[in-house]
Amino acid sequence: MYSLDDGKYLVRLARHAVEEYLATGKKIMPIDVPDPKLLEKSGVFVTLEKVTPRGRSLRGCIGYPLPHLPLAEATVDSALSAAFNDPRFPPVERKELDTIVFEVSILTPPVLVNAESPKDLPSQIKVGRDGLIVESGYYSGLLLPQVPVEYGWDEETFLSECCMKAGLPPDAWLSRKTTLYRFTAEIFAESSPRGEVVQKSL
Repeated sequence: MYSLDDGKYLVRLARHAVEEYLATGKKIMPIDVPDPKLLEKSGVFVTLEKVTPRGRSLRGCIGYPLPHLPLAEATVDSALSAAFNDPRFPPVERKELDTIVFEVSILTPPVLVNAESPKDLPSQIKVGRDGLIVESGYYSGLLLPQVPVEYGWDEETFLSECCMKAGLPPDAWLSRKTTLYRFTAEIFAESSPRGEVVQKSL
């Protein structure tokens, strides 16, 4: 479990990393890390959302599904990748920063989902708790736990959407060649651009 102070540090670190890169072209290193837990290896994703009068829209989302790097360092890398290397969007520009909300999702290690029959898989996951990783051959896709909640999906739709994120047919989860993992996340986000950091519950 991470404290709200941990979350505030990581979200502000993510924003600072993007601001500093836009200003100097340099990648920052985390300093003044408040909790040794933030130096332990962990999976993490950074999500950027554009806020307009019509609502919010995704502006970038990239991260590390597995605990390869210390959490603070992985947050910096993920923030820069979400801002500048998400192939779905053009790189973030400095003028946009006042309209973007930063969100950090700290992931638990993925756990293999087992079921006697693939048809039983929806009963082995829970919308509002789990994120999913689908793998089949060279294909893989990940959806964070907040995604099905935001879209109002049930478990079967969540599985299908994750398969499509991987570039697979929507019913690929019914194949025994497909491997499914679940994970949970602690989510911290700005309530508004540059605003107060809060912990999100699903």
